[in-house]
Amino acid sequence: MERIGHWIDGRLAPGRSGRTASVWDPTTGQQQAEVDLADADVVDAAVASAGQAAAGWADTPLGARTSVLFAFRELLAANRKALAEVVSREHGKTAADADGEIARALDNVEFACGLTSHLEGRYTEGVSRGIDVHAVRAPLGVVAGITPFNFPAMVPMWMIPTALACGNAFVLKPSERDPSASLLLADLLRQAGLPDGVLNVVQGDRIAVERLLEHPDVQAISFVGSTEIARHIYATGAAHGKRVQALGGAKNHMVVLPDADVAAAADAAVSAGYGSAGERCMSVSVVVAVGEVAEPLVEAIAERLPGIEIGTGTGGAAEMGPLITAAHRDRVASYVEDAPGEGAQVRVDGRSAPAASRPGFYLGASLLDHVRPGSRAHTEEIFGPVLSVVRVDTYDEAMAVVDATPYGNGAAIFTRDGGLARRFSRAVQAGMVGVNVPIPVPVASHSFGGWKGSLFGDLHVYGPDGIRFYTRGKVVTSRWPEPRPETAGLPAHELDLGFPGSGGRA
Repeated sequence: MERIGHWIDGRLAPGRSGRTASVWDPTTGQQQAEVDLADADVVDAAVASAGQAAAGWADTPLGARTSVLFAFRELLAANRKALAEVVSREHGKTAADADGEIARALDNVEFACGLTSHLEGRYTEGVSRGIDVHAVRAPLGVVAGITPFNFPAMVPMWMIPTALACGNAFVLKPSERDPSASLLLADLLRQAGLPDGVLNVVQGDRIAVERLLEHPDVQAISFVGSTEIARHIYATGAAHGKRVQALGGAKNHMVVLPDADVAAAADAAVSAGYGSAGERCMSVSVVVAVGEVAEPLVEAIAERLPGIEIGTGTGGAAEMGPLITAAHRDRVASYVEDAPGEGAQVRVDGRSAPAASRPGFYLGASLLDHVRPGSRAHTEEIFGPVLSVVRVDTYDEAMAVVDATPYGNGAAIFTRDGGLARRFSRAVQAGMVGVNVPIPVPVASHSFGGWKGSLFGDLHVYGPDGIRFYTRGKVVTSRWPEPRPETAGLPAHELDLGFPGSGGRA
């Protein structure tokens, strides 16, 4: 059976702890590999490798650093299909979902390639007699990322390209459920010319996470995962003096007003609620139907669900794949089982879908209607193909339902009324807002992150906030005496200006 190890100092490194975890094939329910789980010694080796490489990488000219990322971008594009196949094999995503993930990864690499302009400093001349001031952004040193199973290629690319372009060395701890994508990405960066040690990958579980959080040489931690763990990551990392951005869970609501196009809203709800089997933090989990739009909207959504093609990532035509593990599938199914007891109506039961009887971790699309605010299905992050519909009478009631959630990741509104859409965008308590767009994930030039229980820390991930997170400000105040006459009188060809042909060295 395949054994998946770590990536340390520019090469594959077998595990030394003796602990392993199973990597499952979600489409068959069979184990397909074993992944080594790091102990503290392995984490220390990865951090030490990054620490040795960090100073040299930080001193590498910015243009040379971004040249590596340009080369990496070309390699990533050339290997796009191979990487998508790795994601599908271990995660169970459909081919289209996996390819879309790589597309978003490329978007973030391309942003990092242009960091030359984003890292420009500021200069103020003559703040006092003979005194000038300039401000720059300096790298932190060794930084780490802890990423989830649902986007094993994209989420690391939210972090690594920006961190590297800013001059940091990076230690990645990917999910042990689908670990292989991280190793392929590391090897592509090696091929692109990244020096050994600048990126290291440690496979692992909580032991690896806790060591990264307490390691004195790790300056910053980026995390994406559940709110419970995000809260722990933030508190523990901050207690050890680290900069932390910890993105937690979500319960994204889509408000549909009576004037909305019902067919368009139903299409959006199906795509956003069941795409990637609901295993994404920006999935629409709750539709808030206002007034008389509720019944036709629920009917339109229900009519579309039997047409969703469920299958493997290699099948080509599949629109929804299996869930990541049997335990997670059973947990998601429990929300459907418990819904009637909480007053909801099961309009479509995904547990009885033909695909649910296949080998593997399949579950059909479920639709819960008349879901009560405050019920388990409404308040908890399900992270699976279950869409809840809450019916309300007015826009104000809809806003109260949305804002009562402890999460604040994303929210959307579907309407033809521009004034109400503008009011919603300004008032809703969420970090990312869609207007007639169900999944408002920002492009790479903007930053991704929520409010409330969806984010712990001050800065969002990637984009401008990513640059600020992976650098720290430095202000230099300088004063120079007037030029000495003997220096000022030298012929120009004898002055060492540091440029080719100036009489000095380039």
